[in-house]
Amino acid sequence: MRRRAASFTRHAAQLVLDLLLPPQCLTCEAGVETQGQFCGRCFKATSFISTPCCRSCGLPFTHFGQAGTDQICLTCIGNPPPWGEARAAMSYDDQAKKILLPFKHADRQEHASPLAAMMARAGPTLLARADIIVPVPLHRARLRERHYNQAALLAQALAKHRSTRAMPDVLIRARPTPPLGSLTAAARAEIVADAFAVRPHRLGAINGQRILLVDDVMTSGATARACTEVLLDAGAAAVDVLVAARVPDPRGT
Repeated sequence: MRRRAASFTRHAAQLVLDLLLPPQCLTCEAGVETQGQFCGRCFKATSFISTPCCRSCGLPFTHFGQAGTDQICLTCIGNPPPWGEARAAMSYDDQAKKILLPFKHADRQEHASPLAAMMARAGPTLLARADIIVPVPLHRARLRERHYNQAALLAQALAKHRSTRAMPDVLIRARPTPPLGSLTAAARAEIVADAFAVRPHRLGAINGQRILLVDDVMTSGATARACTEVLLDAGAAAVDVLVAARVPDPRGT
């Protein structure tokens, strides 16, 4: 009875909110049926990633011939990542930036839920086999400045899709790192080396567990690699990576 009452109250509140603030497209002002949707035009403009893509890093291939029999890109063959598999919901292009940049820098925290839904569709197997969902952390100085960690919001929203535990405080960013911007993959790797650690009181919780590492954007994979390595060193059984968007890697073409 209480659950029905709570559900009815939430539904009524949403109806009132929709009347006061009609639902708008995630990336434009067009009207939509439900909050958190794309309009038809923006949906078509969004570059969702599906097969063929590299199963190691989520890099989309332009055609099936690039994938080969193992579906691994040349970069991952030459420098295999420490995680098992990685997936991304969409390519990080101008359209993706319309939802991700406000989410990351303009306090549009309500974008977490629709982004997590896209990620869940992109990596259902990764999400299903995860014991714990762990976000990439912000340094405490950046967290004070922004007031929230966008990766933690994604992790918490993803946890609702499979009733999987999200543990936002497993990793810490032990030292601040500058914006990686347009740095090379090698420079990124050097900057984030030894930048992450597992909180001592969480060592027991991740020991022997399969971790799903979550972030908003993957570029070279240097941050995900650094986080994965410390998780594995701390006793995690395996790590997969799921992100909202993947920056196209020119080395994969």
